Amino acid sequence: MLDWLAMDASALPIAAISYLAGGIPTGYLVAKQVKGIDIREHGSGNPGTANVYRTVGKGAGIVTFMVDALKGFLPVVLASHYFPGDDGVMVLCGALAIVGHVWTIFLRFKGGKAVATSAGVFLALAPKPALFAFIVFGVGVALTGHISVGSMAGALLFPFFVVGFGSPKPVIGLAFGATLLILIRHIPNLKRLLKREELHFSGGDGPGSDAAKKS
Repeated sequence: MLDWLAMDASALPIAAISYLAGGIPTGYLVAKQVKGIDIREHGSGNPGTANVYRTVGKGAGIVTFMVDALKGFLPVVLASHYFPGDDGVMVLCGALAIVGHVWTIFLRFKGGKAVATSAGVFLALAPKPALFAFIVFGVGVALTGHISVGSMAGALLFPFFVVGFGSPKPVIGLAFGATLLILIRHIPNLKRLLKREELHFSGGDGPGSDAAKKS
C-alpha cells in the first residue's frame, strides 16, 4: 500500500505537466500570430483545427492540428519513459492532456473539442486503432465535406477498434471516455448539421453557412 502511494505521488509532477501541456491554446496563439485575431470571435468560435483552417488558412490549420496532437502524444511518451510499463500512469497523463485541451486554464477553461489532442494521446497508447479511426475520419470528411462528421464518426468507432486490437483495460476505458467527451463537445455541430447550417471543410458556401458563422 505504501509503495503504491509513493508511486502515485511520484507521478504528480508529470501529471501536472500533462494538463498544462494539453492546455496550451494552439489555435488561439496561431490565429493571433498569423492574422492578429481572436479566433474565438470568428467562424464557429472554437479555437480548434477546423475553425483555424477555415478562418486563418490551410497552413495555420495544419500547424494547429500537429501541435494539438503533440500536446497529447508527448505527455504519454514522457510517462512511458519515466514509468515504463505502467499503463495507469500513461493513461492518466493522456487523460489530463485531453482535459487540459478542453478546459484550458489559459483561456478561462474554455478550449477545443478534444479531437486532435485525443488523436495524439492514442497514437502513443494505441497506434493501430488510432490509424483505423483516422481512416474513418478521412472518409467521413471526404464524403460529407464536414470535419465534424469525420470527427464524430472516427470517435464513435474508435473504442471498438481499441477493443478489437486487445488494448489494456485502462486504454479501453480512456477510449470510451474520450469518445463520450468528443461527442458531447460536438452536440452544437450535430444540431447545425440537422439544420443544414454546419460550415463545410473549406468554410465555403454550404447551406446556411452564414448562420453557422454566427453561432
